Amino acid sequence: MKKIYITLSFVLASGMLSAQNKDTKTADKLFDRYEYMEAAQEYLKLVEKEKADNYVYKQLADSYYTIFNTKEATKWFAKLVEEKQDAETYFKYAQMLKAQGNYEESDAQMQQFAAMAPKDSRAKAFLANQNYLPSIQEQTQLFTTIKLDINSDKSDFGAILANDNTLYFTSARNDSRKIYSLNDQPYLDLYKATFNANKTVSEATTIDALNTKWHDGPAAISADGNTMYFASESFNESKGFEKNKTEYQTLKKGRIYLYKATKQGDSWTSKKALPFNNVAYSVRNPSISKDGKTLYFSSDMPGGIGAEDIWRVSVEGDTYGAPENLGTTVNTKGDDSFPFIADNDILYFSSNARQGLGGLDVYYVTLKENTEAVNVGLPVNSEKDDFSFSYNLDKKTAFFSSNRDGVDNIYVADPICGVTTIVLVRDATTGKFIENATVTMLEENSTLIGTKESSAKGEVSFKVVCDEAYSIQAAKQGYESGVFNMEKSEGGVVTIEATLNPILPVITDTEVVLQSIYFDFDKSNITEQGATELDKLVGVMNENPEMVIFAKSHTDARGKEKYNLNLSERRAKSTVQYLVSKGIAKARISGQGFGESELKVTCNTCTNEEHAQNRRSEFVLVKK
Repeated sequence: MKKIYITLSFVLASGMLSAQNKDTKTADKLFDRYEYMEAAQEYLKLVEKEKADNYVYKQLADSYYTIFNTKEATKWFAKLVEEKQDAETYFKYAQMLKAQGNYEESDAQMQQFAAMAPKDSRAKAFLANQNYLPSIQEQTQLFTTIKLDINSDKSDFGAILANDNTLYFTSARNDSRKIYSLNDQPYLDLYKATFNANKTVSEATTIDALNTKWHDGPAAISADGNTMYFASESFNESKGFEKNKTEYQTLKKGRIYLYKATKQGDSWTSKKALPFNNVAYSVRNPSISKDGKTLYFSSDMPGGIGAEDIWRVSVEGDTYGAPENLGTTVNTKGDDSFPFIADNDILYFSSNARQGLGGLDVYYVTLKENTEAVNVGLPVNSEKDDFSFSYNLDKKTAFFSSNRDGVDNIYVADPICGVTTIVLVRDATTGKFIENATVTMLEENSTLIGTKESSAKGEVSFKVVCDEAYSIQAAKQGYESGVFNMEKSEGGVVTIEATLNPILPVITDTEVVLQSIYFDFDKSNITEQGATELDKLVGVMNENPEMVIFAKSHTDARGKEKYNLNLSERRAKSTVQYLVSKGIAKARISGQGFGESELKVTCNTCTNEEHAQNRRSEFVLVKK
């Protein structure tokens, strides 16, 4: 029940074209109407009659994929890929295998997907870290989980706890409702119940003032409990549908809209459709910030990155800003949905296109720090769909839903007293992230927790226990090392800003001394490390407008002497050209290559590090 609900009315169309394949006509009509279970049964009849081909196998695989019948989907994807398919088919097959716990074969299908779509972000992520599974399975657990006693034999999800202990959730348990053809369950309703101190839930009741004959829910509740944002269907509105002609029929296609209601006493009133609803796309799964000024939701609206993205919009009373996509920090090429913004500005969400345990997994990011998405891990996540995570920090209670037992159930998640420490390493002067900085975390008694290198976003994370103080050391060539203290924490996520001061050039009587500028072996281009140091020289020369510099470039002793001399000359030119490109007048900078004639380290059998020290540039003062 976590798919985008699309409700259809059907109008027989006259003058339709004859079916391309008369044998599949009945099944195709059902498939086009999103009645996947019934469609699959009709396609299976063709298999039994030996009238199936790859088209039928694909329709079967896609039908079962859509309703998350992983066993049957895997069976028909396996049959389908006996002949070469498009890249997305291999990706879907890999996801179904993973949801079955068959990680080895899933990885094999991801290899095929990556070979066919190497530029796809999902392929890049897989190839960059193919050994991701152990790190997720072995990471420190953040929560313990218990299945709630409020669950029914139908889909139950979207639980959110208000501060007055009212638990709101969405369920298909109402057997008096119309049956939804996609999964043969009743249409969804909004419910409320009381969450008790012993983690039991009182008898649930429907919110009749908001429920319609269509799907209703899930919902978001404001901090004061008096405003609700919730999903329902566009068929509630006049002209809330699009006509869609298929080969066999004309369909009226509805979407999911978002609504707002306010609480008066014990009743919900003043139901209003939000202004950015649109019959061309769905908006759903709302979450409202603590101050009530930002609404998060998921949508397949244009301008997104994947099939479904997470967006946000500013809120001022009944005035809403333009929807803003949260970008690639959160969104992927797949489905990213079920956002929940916690009071500490951590966004929890579910995704099926990141490296996870299978199906939808729950992730979190710290929005203000723009940190990378982190998998919440076991036992919240499983090989099945895990989604609709919410977290009441005041009550230290979280909820999520999962179909790990065959149907969507609601679970309560109690936080384990652990701390996720995110260290962000930045340049103290520019504020830019520092990549490949060495970050070490120590206990108060100097016991080593671990040492890691920062990512391209300057980020490193550690898992530690509560109520302990720690120290963090950060170091990077060209910067002064820094030590940063982390105070005792009661749990959750703590972000440490580790700002490093660049080591400034030293001006002597004869030269400007920078940190060594190294070149790659047999190369003359300026490296990232070299650019950082040369930028410091640019700063010195701008502060001293009369200064004139002579750049001496050197090689190591490998290669022939004449070749090395020419290589060093190219390096000298690269150095001069870089400085000129930064605004230094040509008259103030010149350079010459000296090959291997002035080695910094003389050695018979040099190490790679010693060779690197000989590949350098020096800056002689011609005029101060």
